[in-house]
Parts: sequence; C-alpha cells; structure tokens
Amino acid sequence: MSTKIIAHRGASKLAPENTLPAFQLAYDLGADGIETDVQLTKDQVPILIHDERLKRTTNGFGYVKDYTYQELKQLDAGSWFSISYANTPLLSLEEFLIWIKDKPLCLNIELKNNKIDYKDLEKMVYTMLIDYQLLNRTTLSSFNPKSIKRMKKIDKRIDSAFLTSRRRKDLVAYAKSLGAHAIHVKYPLLSRKLVDRCNKEEIAIRIYTVNKALHIKRCFNLNCDGIFTDVPGKAINIARKE
Repeated sequence: MSTKIIAHRGASKLAPENTLPAFQLAYDLGADGIETDVQLTKDQVPILIHDERLKRTTNGFGYVKDYTYQELKQLDAGSWFSISYANTPLLSLEEFLIWIKDKPLCLNIELKNNKIDYKDLEKMVYTMLIDYQLLNRTTLSSFNPKSIKRMKKIDKRIDSAFLTSRRRKDLVAYAKSLGAHAIHVKYPLLSRKLVDRCNKEEIAIRIYTVNKALHIKRCFNLNCDGIFTDVPGKAINIARKE
C-alpha cells in the first residue's frame, strides 16, 4: 500500500492556504490529492476557508457566516501571506470543483461544522459532488460526530472520515459506530497499534498535519493510508527515496 500525499489546504507553506495558487502549486508538485475546508456564506454558498473568522487569512473582519458570497469575493485572501499574492480571492466550492474535475486528484473536503453547525452543509456539498461527478474520489471529513451520522443518512456511498486530536481507547470502534469509513488523526496519536486496529477493522487512517521529514517517513513506514501535509513537494521527494 502506498501512502497518499494530500496537500493540506493546498501547498500552504508556499502559497496562501485554500486559494487557487496553493491548489495549483500542489498539483504541479505532484500531490496525490488536495484537502480543503468549506463553510457557508450568509446567502448559503459553500466557500473555501478554514477559520470561522476572516481576520487571519483575509483583510476582512467578523464571521464568514455574516457575509454574502459577493461580499466575501471582494476580500484579499493573499496579502497576509505575501505581497506577491495580493488580491487573491476566496474560492467557492463550485469554482474549486470546476478546477479539479479534469485533474487526477483525490479530494478531501473538511466540513467546518464543529464550532458552527451549518444547516444542511452536508447535503449542499454532496449535491455539488454529484453534479460534478466527483463523489467517487472525495472524502468528506468532520470533527462533528453528528455530521458524520448525517452523511450516512444522506447516502451510504459518501466516503466519510471522523477527525480527531483526542486520545480514546475505542476510537476505531467509535468512528465505525458513527458510520465513518476513515479516521483522520493528529500526528501525536499515531501508533503501530492504532494502524493495526484500523487494518483489522478495515477502516482507513490518515494523519495530519505532517511536515517534518522524520514524521513523514514514519507515516510511510507504518503504511498509513494518507498524510495531510503543507509541504507536498518535500513529502514526494522523501517518498521517492523510500
């Protein structure tokens, strides 16, 4: 089994996270897939941004949910990272799906609904994936257990992953009880025992956010299903030497 190298919010060490330049760079570097985050605008448009608040990664203020899509499209989502990315806009989920559709990449879409449980977010994202014929190469992940359960009710074909940074002895059993097909765990939780348990229970395990060379190599050596990394080029170079 080869470990998939999934660009975390795109190649986010080299370009502003969750923007087209970061996604394009990840693709050009040879990543196996792209991870991104989706929230809802005031007028119910799925948009790609990690934080519930705008301040860290745009020149806006306040909550994503309090602005319309057109208002958010006016923001600069690049200057915070580098002046060379000034006036880079936020992307809608639909714009992202159009971009990725003809590229041989797997997708991981994290539903940012653990702090703000956006109504019908799962259904909206699912409908778009069906419309663009991308459901079969997409994993939908969430820290929100209720969201994982809702996905199972919408369509059992949805490849869902339970996200967590918390240790619990029954993690694999718990994730399966929610209907998840995978667990996405923070690197400190990674162990041979956990990987073996996932293999036994036929549930995928992917690790976030893996940027250090030693950590990347350990994930490869343990045959994790995937890693989420801000430095996909570095991970690809390590994989070639393994």
